[in-house]
Amino acid sequence: MKKLSLPTCGALCLLQLASCINTEREVGTSKNADRVFTPTPEANRGRVSERTVLRTVNMAHAFSNPRSKDNFVLQLRGPKIATAQAYFMIISSTGDTLRKEIIPASALINERDLDDPQAATVRDKEIAILQGMNSFFREDRFVQPAVPRTATQPENVDAQSWNSVKEDTRAVGFDYPSAGGRERRVAYSKKLGRAVVIAE
Repeated sequence: MKKLSLPTCGALCLLQLASCINTEREVGTSKNADRVFTPTPEANRGRVSERTVLRTVNMAHAFSNPRSKDNFVLQLRGPKIATAQAYFMIISSTGDTLRKEIIPASALINERDLDDPQAATVRDKEIAILQGMNSFFREDRFVQPAVPRTATQPENVDAQSWNSVKEDTRAVGFDYPSAGGRERRVAYSKKLGRAVVIAE
């Protein structure tokens, strides 16, 4: 019996010693040896940057071609939600980028989502931005025809773009919030071969 218990006891001692070595490594960088090791904010620095993708929403919808759907993408990039930039892109079914625009994340906030816009906390604004992303590609934001027959050309819109879309009754328009809190409508001009802004 003594012959069996001696090797067993030795193995248990070695296991105990190995676990002590690991514990020393974990608390080695801590000033207090009794405290469990947790990474400091300095250790995480450099991981989150302006390029960091915080959230992405997308939707496939007919736009440049009635027979195939294009991919509408909204990507929130930056170190924090409240100060991030929203990258809005429309990519055709063949992989071409039809539109790319950068919108401040704050433009996605619908003031109706805030109880009191003046007293809103950073957390309230972040939640409103995420809700704005969720509703960015609502179905009611897509309109066809993009330009109604009775519509008149806005002053700040290029006449060539406007007329090329107005002639196409099958053109699809997409309404979305842009910088400065204004609503913008974009549509694909088959004549010009690109996405154009037709209302601002």
